Amino acid sequence: MTWEEITTNVVEAWEVVRAGMSVSTMVLILAGFLVLYFIVRYNSLIRLRNNIKNSLADIDVQMKMRFDLVDNLVNTVKGYAGHEKETLENLTKARTNFLNASSMDQKLSADQALSGALKSLFAVSENYPDLKANQNFLQLQTELSDIENKIAASRRFFNSTVNEYNSSIETFPTNIVAKLFGFKREEFFATAEVEKAVPKVQF
Repeated sequence: MTWEEITTNVVEAWEVVRAGMSVSTMVLILAGFLVLYFIVRYNSLIRLRNNIKNSLADIDVQMKMRFDLVDNLVNTVKGYAGHEKETLENLTKARTNFLNASSMDQKLSADQALSGALKSLFAVSENYPDLKANQNFLQLQTELSDIENKIAASRRFFNSTVNEYNSSIETFPTNIVAKLFGFKREEFFATAEVEKAVPKVQF
């Protein structure tokens, strides 16, 4: 039930019972109205907070899918550009850091490192025509690009949800409910500069 529906129902009920109502009855109705309002606002904030958690979990799953492609990518590149040791090591290191991460911040840091390593890899691949023509390499590029687009979309949804949630807990009178039950502001998902710089894959 929305706040508008609650308000309408209360007004209609008020008109019906207003005549001859005692003060004590009026107080009880008003108290019930306030309790009902607090319940609706509380449940709304819980829903928004759960949406934030779910969207962040979705980003986590997609980042894992992205890292799962790293091994295949490294093995493919080794056959054509094995002496690009530093670039390949950076890819492997980023994947290891992600798998060993114990917090979302650490996973995001590893994801940013992967973006930088992929940028370098795609740049050096221009020097290896045979690598660029390899079907497995092309397929991996396509999959990486597709996952990155999904991650970007999930980040936009996450930020939109955070914005709605933050606006709710800062807007009167919902901010009263937020303070009473300890709802805190959530941070937006900021895209690192290195990720913004990753070039689009062209075929």
